[in-house]
Amino acid sequence: MEATGTDEVDKLKTKFISAWNNMKYSWVLKTKTYFSRNSPVLLLGKCYHFKYEDENELLPVSSGCTVEDHVIAGSVEEFRKDFISRIWLTYREEFPPIEGSALTTDCGWGCTLRTGQMLLAQGLVLHFLGRAWTWPDALNIENSDSESWTSNTVKKFTASFETSLSVERELKTISLKETIRRYSDDREMQNEIYHRKIISWFGDSRLALFGLHQLIEYGKKSGKKAGDWYGPAVVAHILRKAVEEARHPDLQGITIYVAQDCTVYSSDVIDKQCTSMASDNTDDKAVIILVPVRLGGERTNADYLDFVKGILSLEYCVGIVGGKPKQSYYFAGFQDDSLIYMDPHYCQSFVDVSIKDFPLETFHCPSPKKMSFRKMDPSCTIGFYCRNVQDFKRASEEITKMLKISSKEKYPLFTFVNGHSRDYDFTSTTTNEEDLFSEDEKKRLKRFSTEEFVLL
Repeated sequence: MEATGTDEVDKLKTKFISAWNNMKYSWVLKTKTYFSRNSPVLLLGKCYHFKYEDENELLPVSSGCTVEDHVIAGSVEEFRKDFISRIWLTYREEFPPIEGSALTTDCGWGCTLRTGQMLLAQGLVLHFLGRAWTWPDALNIENSDSESWTSNTVKKFTASFETSLSVERELKTISLKETIRRYSDDREMQNEIYHRKIISWFGDSRLALFGLHQLIEYGKKSGKKAGDWYGPAVVAHILRKAVEEARHPDLQGITIYVAQDCTVYSSDVIDKQCTSMASDNTDDKAVIILVPVRLGGERTNADYLDFVKGILSLEYCVGIVGGKPKQSYYFAGFQDDSLIYMDPHYCQSFVDVSIKDFPLETFHCPSPKKMSFRKMDPSCTIGFYCRNVQDFKRASEEITKMLKISSKEKYPLFTFVNGHSRDYDFTSTTTNEEDLFSEDEKKRLKRFSTEEFVLL
């Protein structure tokens, strides 16, 4: 009887904490994000300069845009459309209970899983849609200048108070049928199908391949459970397992490689990309390379700022899972010494992505946020996408040069080396089918868990 009573208390405690977190993260006071017209803005390899509103006007060499062939002159609207088109994954409430717990929300603990999802989503967007793709309806969702907005949770608790708020807005539902009618060709329609498919893979249900429920299942193999805090390195390994275990036919042409101790072993990457050493380039798998790093000791070393800028200036960069102490963000760009990011700390209602015409607008962030690089926590995971072996070789050469230029220390932040990890006295342990993580991986994940900051 005493044990039963304890279980009931734990359940009530879980429900109370979930209700409190839902309230806490469902009301967001949005401050306006200001951008300078005198400095370029880099967003995942694309450069915008708001000083030059004429799209046909070329930027001067001194403008600060150093990404060759990827410069877009002026056009605030083009930047907004590009940013909003990135897939935004946030806290959710009222989703089906996570197996082994009474949790129906990830408010307060799931932010790093969400930022990891955003990074993977950008990799899939590059894989299926390309970097030039933007969502045609991006500019039709909420105006980014609105000061405050609420989720359904706050509406339920403070309905009478909300009626007095003049800034409250209702999301315009954009249906699939309505969108397809506006498409001029089959390519645009195909893009919309893939757009929806990618988002559906991140739905909050056990059936979604990269949804929260599945990621938590993979996390259990490393000693994590629902309600625990996850660091950027642990999430990198969870994402790798999720992609490796995905059996969807569309996902057989992509894999994930996670760097070992800040080292990318080129032969290991190429092995993952090729079905056999005799494969032609047409048989190469695309790869998302994840590199968990620390940008300093207790605080981020300012010497790494130029390197982070350089990474976010690459079109094949899929972003950075990082944040500041106690909060995880998805970094996607920068202006001057400020990082541009998407924030998962906003609790939205569960969306059933299994229905044919599910709404898309809550999966796209209407306004960017900025944060000083100095506030960034040193623990983070950097991501790159390479479509084939040739792209990987070119990327490794380019990033290696960037590492050498930006490194003021004796050792670079991470390295690319030839050969396999086993050639450098790393023991190769075969993974048991019943256990997704090998013993070496478990030890590595536990070490990451103790070294990384706590995320709320």
